[in-house]
Amino acid sequence: MSQELLFAVEEVASVAREGFITNFMWLVPLLPFLSFFVILFFGKKLPGKGHSIGLFAVAAAFVISLIGFIDLASGAETVEKSFTWFQFGDGGESLKLELGMNYDFLAALMFVVVTFISLLVQIYSTSYMHDDSRYTWFYAVLSLFTCSMLFLVIANNLIQMIVGWEGVGVCSYFLIGHFWEEKPNSSAAMKAFLTTRVGDTGFMFGIFALFFAGRTFNITELNHAAETASISEGWLTAGALLLFCGAVGKSAQFPLHVWLPDAMAGPTPVSALIHAATMVVAGIYLVARMFIVFEHAGIALDVVAIVASITMLIAAVLALVQDDIKKVLAYSTVSQLGYMMAALGVGAYTAGIFHLFTHAMFKALLFLGSGSLIHAVHSNNMSDMGGLRKYMPHTFKTFIIGSLALAGIFPLAGFWSKDEILGGALRAGLDGGRFVGWVVFITGMIVAFLTAFYMTRACVKTFWGEYRGHGQPHESDGAMVTPLWVLAILSCTVGFLGIPVIGVFADWIFVPGEEHYGFSTFYNLVLPAVSVGLALSAIWLGWQMYAKDRFKVDILSSPFAWVYRFVENKYYLDDIYLRGVVKPIQYPIARASNWFNQKVIDGIVNGAAAGSVKQGRWVYKYLDQKGIDGVINGSAGLTGSTGGLLRYIQSGNVQRYAAVLFVSIAVFVALFAIV
Repeated sequence: MSQELLFAVEEVASVAREGFITNFMWLVPLLPFLSFFVILFFGKKLPGKGHSIGLFAVAAAFVISLIGFIDLASGAETVEKSFTWFQFGDGGESLKLELGMNYDFLAALMFVVVTFISLLVQIYSTSYMHDDSRYTWFYAVLSLFTCSMLFLVIANNLIQMIVGWEGVGVCSYFLIGHFWEEKPNSSAAMKAFLTTRVGDTGFMFGIFALFFAGRTFNITELNHAAETASISEGWLTAGALLLFCGAVGKSAQFPLHVWLPDAMAGPTPVSALIHAATMVVAGIYLVARMFIVFEHAGIALDVVAIVASITMLIAAVLALVQDDIKKVLAYSTVSQLGYMMAALGVGAYTAGIFHLFTHAMFKALLFLGSGSLIHAVHSNNMSDMGGLRKYMPHTFKTFIIGSLALAGIFPLAGFWSKDEILGGALRAGLDGGRFVGWVVFITGMIVAFLTAFYMTRACVKTFWGEYRGHGQPHESDGAMVTPLWVLAILSCTVGFLGIPVIGVFADWIFVPGEEHYGFSTFYNLVLPAVSVGLALSAIWLGWQMYAKDRFKVDILSSPFAWVYRFVENKYYLDDIYLRGVVKPIQYPIARASNWFNQKVIDGIVNGAAAGSVKQGRWVYKYLDQKGIDGVINGSAGLTGSTGGLLRYIQSGNVQRYAAVLFVSIAVFVALFAIV
């Protein structure tokens, strides 16, 4: 019996190695898509108001994603297939739109991350959102968001990708503005939607530029055309930079990063899902998926690296002055997205994707941990917290683990991925002779210090000292604490997948031509030791300043007060956009458009309507009433008169009939005689 079971297991493994499972990965986005409709139409009548359907769908999607990943790791071939949606024209000049899938290790990794984080967020939300009046709608949109993100990931062409891309944008608008009754929340949703649309405009023009040059929307074909120089460098550069505009908007890179901190107006589970592990990494995924195009596109990667370096630095500085714990984490997310994008910019492709993977775990942990804190003290502000480690031990321990992982402390996950990026940047500068390599490396080291410092500040203000809030804080229930511990354990362990030389992550995620470096004392020992030393010194400094109340500096009374105000006002970027873009559109342009609409367009429409009414009245009075009705009524009157005459003839009097007959015959005979 055991031999038969072993044979069956071997048969299943054989089928898996042949790639049977990977051919059905389209089921992964389909499940949450179906879940969305079931919850939307029947959720309120179902047990749990629909969340059970959402949980089942995303759990099934996660299991299939995990099996598919194992399938690829076991030796199965990657899968790319599609069918033609519709086609314009014939032959080589035809325009063909496809619906397809491209399932490789990059897509498989994203599937696992998206479905796993979505599953934990939905479990967490059963408690956090329990009393919400739009609970069913919340779960419906979570399902649609997950579907859109997965549809984006599996796309084998840019048209299909932008459909999923816009889908996550619409869902983020719904989720950020979930509490739309309060104006700041609805304004934050609109700000996120409109800001990302600015970048998406560039994305669409990038798609058109690459199609014009390569005559295809297929991602694999475009990468191949770039590699074989079938597309000129000029068109590649233009297309890549325009695509990067979309990534700048969606992944909150400078100068379109301003929407992400305001997006914290949405429910905290939304922050963990959208702003830590899924939507905001869509831009990173886009650059990674089109990496060969970027690599052969002239200055494109240098631009990516410079923009990302600016992003990671300015966001880390902004995190230093926040009191809202979610905004600390929001600016931290912007900074870490800059790390990922910078890694791609210097050619450290595997390091960038590895940081995307590890960051999803510890940043989702931190966001969910902040939700647990907010749920307990009913405030986002760290000034209303303090001393919470005594009241919330599980949240405290898991939050500290997440903070240490984010700070890059050995041996937690963030240490391995952050140091791979720093090492890749230094190699690009030293070995590759690229100036941007030095820019990314120096900026990355500064940001590593700042990250450890602002997370120490946040932890001290939240968990140490005396409680400064109102009411009695308490630990969250099992539905919220369990995801925290799952993510905490993963934040401690997943980094080992990327250990240099012996880690398996580099075997999974790579691009053709990427160098795999062996062991180096400098890169594998000295550089990590320096970066960890920087992080530890930042933690010590933060502890001394905020826990021990030493090294106090009254910066507002110093000559550098303007620097603090400059940072506190977010570099005045919001003011520049408001007064330089929004107000000119809102007042002169919008008012002129309104005047033109009211006076000119409405005047034409109203004039045409008045003319039509007047003409209609004339037609009714003269043509209809006196013309058509006159003819009809006249015909009726003539018929009536004729009928009246006939009535006298057709009287029924036989003698009269006989007399008329004889008279008629006499007249006839007389006429005949004359003739």
